Amino acid sequence: MQLNLTGHHVEVTPALRSYVEKKLERIIRHSDHVLDVHCILTVEKLQHKAEASVSLNGSKLYADAIDENMYAAIDALADKLDRGVKKHKEKLTDHHAAEAQKAARLA
Repeated sequence: MQLNLTGHHVEVTPALRSYVEKKLERIIRHSDHVLDVHCILTVEKLQHKAEASVSLNGSKLYADAIDENMYAAIDALADKLDRGVKKHKEKLTDHHAAEAQKAARLA
């Protein structure tokens, strides 16, 4: 997975970069099809925003999270992306194949 991390009105420190990498490792654990992640960290007045787009095999996933703390926003973003990757993986799995095989055996 290639991680592209940028910051708008905020400096991306090594500690912030390692925190994002650590949180996004969870996504890779759930899916081997993650190709690229582009994460943007933004600060506007008192709001800290973390947004990311994830390139999967054949599709793109987007999520964003806003919080008063940048680390909390990154946590919420990682949770949203994790749910999205799991949902994408479920769509790829054919849940009706077992029923078709069972019906073929009975016929």
